[in-house]
Amino acid sequence: MIETELIQRRRILFICFLCCGVAVAAMGIAQLLLWGIQLFTNIFYFQSFSLTERAPGENTLGWMAVFVPVIGGLIVGLMARFGSAAIRGHGIPEAIASILDGQSAMQARVAFWKPIASAIAIGSGGPFGAEGPIIMSGGALGSL
Repeated sequence: MIETELIQRRRILFICFLCCGVAVAAMGIAQLLLWGIQLFTNIFYFQSFSLTERAPGENTLGWMAVFVPVIGGLIVGLMARFGSAAIRGHGIPEAIASILDGQSAMQARVAFWKPIASAIAIGSGGPFGAEGPIIMSGGALGSL
């Protein structure tokens, strides 16, 4: 009886270490997503390849800035069509539905494509937040 309890405690400890590893990796993906948002904001609005944090409202595009979110949306639409359908949607409900529909098993490509598509959508001025994509990417990573 004591031996079985010891095995269970070791297993719980091992699972805790795995969870910590997934959490650190998800934190890294979240940071990469934030850098990607800054990068694509600079590319779309300032035509510079930089990670400097700048507000899109500071651009000098004038009335042409109206087309930037449209271009970003077209790029993400093509990625969703030809890359992975799992990158569609940017909210927490889509993330939860994706996890529940797949019975907690998500595709590995979601961990790759979701942050890129989200960085393009948010960086080009789309009305989205980074929370849903972080949950989807972390969920995909944990599923692996």
